[in-house]
Amino acid sequence: MTSLPRIVSLLLVLTAKSAALSCTECMSLTSSSCSGSSVTCPADYVCQAEYMETDGIKTVIRTCAPSSECSMNGSMSTMYGKVRTIILCCSVDNCTASLPSFPVPTPVSTPNGVTCRSCMSDDSTWCDTSDTIQCTGDEDMCFLRTTQLTGSKSMDDGQSALRGCATKSLCDFGPV
Repeated sequence: MTSLPRIVSLLLVLTAKSAALSCTECMSLTSSSCSGSSVTCPADYVCQAEYMETDGIKTVIRTCAPSSECSMNGSMSTMYGKVRTIILCCSVDNCTASLPSFPVPTPVSTPNGVTCRSCMSDDSTWCDTSDTIQCTGDEDMCFLRTTQLTGSKSMDDGQSALRGCATKSLCDFGPV
């Protein structure tokens, strides 16, 4: 009978480790904080907070994400401006990853010899242009970032594309 408590303890430990995490899901396009509803994440996901700063405007997106999409910072530039990003995660129900102190370290503004096309589309997942920008600092890669929103929160047709210069860390991070 002494093995029954051990079996129950083992089951409790295994159940606790596989339990899904609850995270707050929200977005603020004008602030560095937001609040929203709690959602149950898929197994092995964590709570993610993406903090962005564009021309002094701070934005935050909180959601569930795989742990492989954590701990990233970088920047991207287009002819329309520069966006600096930090992505942080935490793994306790409805936690909020610590807000970094803004601004993210200012990238060097010295040209680095890389030239990239720069365009934006707010109604398509593609943009192409002959317009270019000179990349600066450690933004030494060209990028194309596309967005396809679905569900009840989509605006207009929910598609956009942005092209310009980016840091390697942002390009290596993959789709966001």
